[in-house]
Amino acid sequence: MSFVNPLFLAGAALVAVPIVLHLIMRQKPRHFEFPALRFVRKRHEVNQRRLRLRHLLLLLLRMAALALLAFALARPSIKFSGAAFGSQAGPVAAALVFDTSMRMEYRHQNRTRLEVAREMGLKLLAQLPPESQVAVLDARKSSATFQVDRGAAKHRIERLETAAQSQSLIDVLDGALALLAESTLDRREVYVFTDLTRAAWPSDAASRLEERIAKAKDIGVYLIDVGVADPVDTALGELQLDAQVLSNRSPLGLRTAVMQTGGTGRRSIELYLLDDQRQPQKAGERSVAVDAGQSQEVAFELRNLEKGTRQGYVRLVGEDGLAANDRRFFTVEVKPPWRILLAAQAPADQNALFLSEALAPREFRQAGIARFECQVIGLDRLAAQALDSFAAVCLLDPAGLDASVWQKLVNYAAEGHGVAVFLGDRARPLESFNSAVAQQLLPARLVRQARAPDGVALSPRDLQHPVLAAFRGMEGTVPWDASPVFRYWQVKAGASGVHVILPYADGQPAILERPVRKGRVLMMTTPVSLQDSSRPWNLLPVGDLWPFVVLVNGMASYLVGAGEQQFNYMAGQSVVLALDPRLEYRSYILTALDDPDAPEDRLTPDLKQHQLVVTSTDHLGNFRVGAGGAAGVDRGFSVNLASGETDLTRVSQDDLDRLFGDLPYRIARDHSQLEINVATGRVGRDLFPLAILVLALVLAAEYVVSNRFYRSEQTQTT
Repeated sequence: MSFVNPLFLAGAALVAVPIVLHLIMRQKPRHFEFPALRFVRKRHEVNQRRLRLRHLLLLLLRMAALALLAFALARPSIKFSGAAFGSQAGPVAAALVFDTSMRMEYRHQNRTRLEVAREMGLKLLAQLPPESQVAVLDARKSSATFQVDRGAAKHRIERLETAAQSQSLIDVLDGALALLAESTLDRREVYVFTDLTRAAWPSDAASRLEERIAKAKDIGVYLIDVGVADPVDTALGELQLDAQVLSNRSPLGLRTAVMQTGGTGRRSIELYLLDDQRQPQKAGERSVAVDAGQSQEVAFELRNLEKGTRQGYVRLVGEDGLAANDRRFFTVEVKPPWRILLAAQAPADQNALFLSEALAPREFRQAGIARFECQVIGLDRLAAQALDSFAAVCLLDPAGLDASVWQKLVNYAAEGHGVAVFLGDRARPLESFNSAVAQQLLPARLVRQARAPDGVALSPRDLQHPVLAAFRGMEGTVPWDASPVFRYWQVKAGASGVHVILPYADGQPAILERPVRKGRVLMMTTPVSLQDSSRPWNLLPVGDLWPFVVLVNGMASYLVGAGEQQFNYMAGQSVVLALDPRLEYRSYILTALDDPDAPEDRLTPDLKQHQLVVTSTDHLGNFRVGAGGAAGVDRGFSVNLASGETDLTRVSQDDLDRLFGDLPYRIARDHSQLEINVATGRVGRDLFPLAILVLALVLAAEYVVSNRFYRSEQTQTT
């Protein structure tokens, strides 16, 4: 317990006044002479004892009234937990934590949440006791330190800005508690200015604070709620692209979701594509009606894209409370159709028919929209065929090759190309496939052919590999069982770096991958070429066809490098752009297309890895990277905000209780409530109202008792 005015406790000495008055004014018994009347004497003794008891009770009530008055004027308070005892005037170690995520740009009553937080933070800073230690922290990744003085803290608060790359408030609060634990001041407090949304306080992050909270029992925690109880906002979800690298013959499909928080209404969504002068040109428009808590998908399609880096954005028309989620940027790289060489046994055209039609269907070729150009040759011509103009080479049911052909394929893959080998009935002799030169290319050694009488199906265990990316979201709906495999090669992996992309249902590998220097090799243990109908190896190309078509297109895209290149990133991710090893520029210029005032940055590439890395992706928009002028390198990438970062759903009280556990915290929604919370936290619960109430009751009791006792005495006297 502590007291605001401890000197008033000296007033408790006034309890001596009733004692003195009691001794002075006590009634002296009168003497009556009644001879030999014993009962009168006994009656007198009883009255005298009763009188003493009544006066003693009255004395105690008056003493209690004076003591309670002194106690109340001393303004007592009591603390059950939290920071150390003391008056509000003592210095404190205070950490002011500000949420600077993009959500804090939500505008209500013509003010953003960050503007409200800055205003309340400055008021709080001005009211902190002298000699206090102050640290100002925000959601950007930086070290937690105390400011040099109050002026530096004020300057830091005034310059706070939102950032696309921000960390969870859980992590910032953890750093603030760790900093306060190092302070030598007795009183330590942390103030968190937050919109109290779930995105800021994820429940799955509670474990990070458990150990810190266990050591922070003497730290006062105050949450200043600057959010809006019922926000209204329309947001665009993350933009989904059919491909990030595509052929100029292929259309580009784009999809996003329009999500509504609070309210309802119809919104228009526009698609813009940047032209060669990097000016936006409208390429499409959609309109949707979305109710509160619902979402609607919107799809666009772009055709006849010119070769090169193409960028654009999708945006909501009009303004709402939060602009950060009203626009989504995208970048794709458009290339000419990839040339793929299919080498098959004679008759080559018939044996390669299934694969060539899956990669470049006749209808697509006639319409000029096939993304691959397939050239078919016999395996006997492979030794004389120049491979440099092809992005990938596929061997369909090959027989044993000469060592020179194996070495040619090894060199081809090492230069950065892709090779696929589809094993079948003609894979003989085994010595050719298991030779030293062949094993520099193949992912595994061939052991034997295996028969599955009832057939086994392809059975993906993990869809994270780029070859299987098209099947993501369709788990459990792909009819693999409709295309059984009856025979396959059992293999034994020997080389390092071999990875099983796709197994059969019995666990045996169906597709294996092996990196060969800059390139990669895929090997499938069952064929996709023409088979003997009396004893087929599988029904992949003739069963339910679409899984086969999607699978081999995923393999081809991966081999030519289209399935793994990335040009669209989330804020905070590091951008990695592959560079042409033939163009060794030593400096690149980074330009932000959506911020004309942003300065150009100069970047240094990694010439050994032939890549350019951009680590600071804390701004949203489309970016271009160039070197060598108009005839040099011109690449691009886009940075977007994760959709969860702008989720305005409020966190519940139960979630906060689970998050903080045993650590007491107080929530304030305005400055006056914050002052009350801080006063309560520093000096405890004020007992003045309770003390005054008890004093009033004691005075009332004293009044009743004194009137009754004195009236009774006067009656007896008369």
